[in-house]
Amino acid sequence: MHRLAPLLLACGLATAQVQSPGQVQLNGMLGSRAALLIIDGEPRTVAVGDTAMGVRLIALEEGRAVVEYGGRRQTLALGASPGRVVAQVVEPPRQIVLPMGGGGHYTTMGTINGQVTSFLVDTGATNVSISQVEAEKLGLRYMYGKRVVTQTANGIVPAYQLQLSSVRIGDLEVRDVDAIVIPGVMSHVLLGNSFLNRFRMRRDNDTMTLELRY
Repeated sequence: MHRLAPLLLACGLATAQVQSPGQVQLNGMLGSRAALLIIDGEPRTVAVGDTAMGVRLIALEEGRAVVEYGGRRQTLALGASPGRVVAQVVEPPRQIVLPMGGGGHYTTMGTINGQVTSFLVDTGATNVSISQVEAEKLGLRYMYGKRVVTQTANGIVPAYQLQLSSVRIGDLEVRDVDAIVIPGVMSHVLLGNSFLNRFRMRRDNDTMTLELRY
């Protein structure tokens, strides 16, 4: 039997009430080594430095326990009412900031379906446009896409239309983005309006900011 079992009896667990989710209570201590915590109504004996049900016991001193959950710390008093431990909510990124590069263009590195590539912002392109050479490097099965024709600087050319599972720039990812694959070689993947229309675009001097609409 676990050597801390007598502590469970001494703390009167038979009368412990079930807490609502997200609550933790300090219900007993074994010196400065371990504590009995009631987490969401369930008793857990936790040693200092250990974690139970997502709650980490940081320290014990003079009838108090310092716990951590979801990146936040809270001090609990022995026998006090349950404290509500709320996980820290990290907001997903909503902006992409691009500095102007050579020739007045905005370029950046990113990924398509998890594969690294380089992008050039092109507000005149209807869709994200990828050369066949780059599409093959990225492992895109474009030959299974819909066959279409599109207008380029070299005239009307055959192309393949497909949907990209993911386009990521920095920490911001956009899912299900329409794209076309066209013959030839291009220095960058053209970041067209099938991606850009998901954002509000703002230009300040030599910086472009794309703010996610939804």
